[in-house]
Amino acid sequence: MGDERHDEQTPLEHPPVPPGRPSGPPPGPRDPGDAWAYGPDGRKAWGLFGAAGLLVDDGAGRVLLQHRVEWSHYGGTWGIPGGARHQHEDAVRGALRESAEEAGVPAAALHVRATSVLDLDFWTYTTVLATATRPFEPVLGDRESLALEWVPVGAVDALPLHPGFGSSWPALRQALDVRPTIIVDAANVVGSEPDGWWRDRAGAAARLLAGVQAIAHEGTPASMLGLPFAHWWPRWNVVLEGAARAADDPSGRGAEHAMSASSAAVEVTIAPGSGDDAIVETTRRAIEIGAAPAYVVTADRQLRDRVSALGAETIGPRWLRERLP
Repeated sequence: MGDERHDEQTPLEHPPVPPGRPSGPPPGPRDPGDAWAYGPDGRKAWGLFGAAGLLVDDGAGRVLLQHRVEWSHYGGTWGIPGGARHQHEDAVRGALRESAEEAGVPAAALHVRATSVLDLDFWTYTTVLATATRPFEPVLGDRESLALEWVPVGAVDALPLHPGFGSSWPALRQALDVRPTIIVDAANVVGSEPDGWWRDRAGAAARLLAGVQAIAHEGTPASMLGLPFAHWWPRWNVVLEGAARAADDPSGRGAEHAMSASSAAVEVTIAPGSGDDAIVETTRRAIEIGAAPAYVVTADRQLRDRVSALGAETIGPRWLRERLP
């Protein structure tokens, strides 16, 4: 959606600037990407290297929408903040940059969840789905918006939507409730490879945690999870038990150290007793709060049966091991 910002035949005159909005002419090209991309049939789309936009929900049933200024392409319609990607810029960074410039969206207040890609062969538009991790109010950052509003999900269809966003909205709306979580049976994954882990269980667990952190940052192709769209960034929870609870902390701080080493997307659960019981409880809590689908990485047959009974899916350790750095 939101691909073409300035049609070649749009008059240069612009409407009056409402109070509180930035004045002055729209900024000129700041990057080689701020240009038209042309298809073999003469079609054009704004963004020489493609374009990207951000669909962010506030976790309370509202999404942030942009009311497009009249002189923009499909002016007067509602869509999401976005625009042309810069040269050498990936879609997620492009969407975060554009939403910060246009709507004051703080990247630090977001958990990026997924990407959906419209591919026209000569041009792509990537919708980045994210959830706000803390409240924030959007701020008009340029002349491309008449307004920025948190709109209840149920009220979106009643608005005059940008055609691109309108066609993708039904699928995007369904994805708002998809919040995948991957729970890792660390003991089982570490024990699946005879690499001498038994001589240093804490060190082996620390290496696994570092690998999961890298994967969490990179994200997971949707096809690997059986989910729609292109890419997902699930929440991860690594369950440690026994000697592995100390991770790579020689001082014996153990659980405290492991928890503080976790990123926003990777949580560490320290099993006070049985690791299997902790995994089952972690899975149950995740499903109860709507962090689903839930996937449990383990080859333990009894544990697989227990978490499957809760509604979780199970994945073998090889699935994770083949992705570790």
